Amino acid sequence: MLDTVKELNGFHKHDHTNGHANGHSNGKVAHNDGKTNKSEEKVAIETAVRTILTNVGEDPDREGLLGTPDRIARMYDEILAGYTTDPVKLVNGALFDVEYDDPVIVKEIEYFSMCEHHMLPFFGRAHIAYIPSDKVIGLSKIPRIVEMFARRLQVQERMTRQIAEMIDEVLQPQGVAVVIEGSHMCSMMRGVKKEHPRMMTSYMLGKYREDKDLRREFMDQLRK
Repeated sequence: MLDTVKELNGFHKHDHTNGHANGHSNGKVAHNDGKTNKSEEKVAIETAVRTILTNVGEDPDREGLLGTPDRIARMYDEILAGYTTDPVKLVNGALFDVEYDDPVIVKEIEYFSMCEHHMLPFFGRAHIAYIPSDKVIGLSKIPRIVEMFARRLQVQERMTRQIAEMIDEVLQPQGVAVVIEGSHMCSMMRGVKKEHPRMMTSYMLGKYREDKDLRREFMDQLRK
């Protein structure tokens, strides 16, 4: 089963041949056919940052900015690490047989991501429920799944669906529910410039999509 989960890890290179120009294929991994390595990628990012600094009217060689291109390149390696996370290694066999068919709910999972439209942060909390069929997943793995998809250039709607689909693929449960709330700096710092806007997204599969009472029970749990 876990071999097919790799198909849900998205990809970090544009796949123009298949029409996926936004860096995500809704499940298909793109292979990097280029010859670049981490060092070359880092140099390319540093050069791009120097270009940006120059073109916004700054001097990239002044004292305060000398280390900025290097810092940003290293930062991107960390905050966009979801592109290179192997979902099979992430789960690492932490699936356990259990006789339990009531909802498992994990609330208040903190996440930080980057909006793909303006490359500004959005952040908030994810709430996840699933109804096991015959297996449960180790508790720490659910926040790690959230982090894998959050640490990419994202939109909240797609991230919500990707998390739900991976949990569904890994566990094959009776149902999955994912609700994500997010505050987006692109609307707080620019544009409408509202201080406290929050966005809520949800994605339901299986029994959670079919049974409104189950959905209501899950949403009631989130209010407690």
